[in-house]
Amino acid sequence: MSTRAATVTTATASKALLGRQLRRDLVGLAFISPWLFGFLAFTFWPMAQSLWLSFTFYDLLTEPRWIGLENFQRMAGDARFLKSVRITLTYVVLAVPFKLVVALAIAMLLAQKIRGVGIYRVAYYIPSLIGSSVAVAIMWRRLLGGDGPFNAFLGLFGVQGREWVAHPDYALWTLVGLAAWQFGSSMVIFLAGLKQIPAELYEASAVDGANRRQQFWRITIPMLSPVIFFNLIMQTIVAFQVFTQGFIITRGGPLDETLFYSLYLYEKGFQSFEMGYASAMAWVLLVMIALTTLALFKLAGRLVYYETDIGKS
Repeated sequence: MSTRAATVTTATASKALLGRQLRRDLVGLAFISPWLFGFLAFTFWPMAQSLWLSFTFYDLLTEPRWIGLENFQRMAGDARFLKSVRITLTYVVLAVPFKLVVALAIAMLLAQKIRGVGIYRVAYYIPSLIGSSVAVAIMWRRLLGGDGPFNAFLGLFGVQGREWVAHPDYALWTLVGLAAWQFGSSMVIFLAGLKQIPAELYEASAVDGANRRQQFWRITIPMLSPVIFFNLIMQTIVAFQVFTQGFIITRGGPLDETLFYSLYLYEKGFQSFEMGYASAMAWVLLVMIALTTLALFKLAGRLVYYETDIGKS
């Protein structure tokens, strides 16, 4: 009788425990339901629709018509598509390292203990607050135009300026320069990472006779490598999706020398009304970003140093 009573008591306790756990789960779901609804309605469902449309011919005016892999096969023979891939990869390779180098250099300067350093930090971060906005793009186009302030400055030294944003040899470089100018977010992250490096490491190395350059390569870079890697991943993903700069400043020209992938995707989807082809391009871009990110993570195992690696063989 006592054994049966104990069994009943255990079963009752288990049911009560499951009931409390279920209530906690329901409360948690209730709190995340706004985000969950937004994700399903505005992210998951559009992505699913885009995946389906990538296998169809869809011009926004008629019903989608299933064509299988034709959109993906068409890309191999699309010269402008291939050029947009090349231009985008070139931009990523140039803009991301350049931006990170500038951001790290400024962060190291702002990490110094000088009077009014907070004002400088705010001033250097302001360009990132307005981000890749239309206003910034218009300002940059005006700055580097034929009669812009940059050419006026060069004229003071007798240097003949030119239409930088309209010249095939320089247009892409002007957009790379704009990307480097918007270094604020990366700079703030670098600055936080620099603050986490123990000062004792620099003091001990100075006692051993290490100079500033040796401290930078032997202490700063290894200790900051996780932060560098994080910024590298984030800025690479952003660079692959560059659009506003090419759309506002150069319109993809001159001679398609700034025809970024996202810009060509926009042209196909919303100017030529080839939404099926544009959807296929969007998924190819997703795969490109995923493969690049995976490659960077594979490389990070050899180049990124974590404090937890101490003692590992």
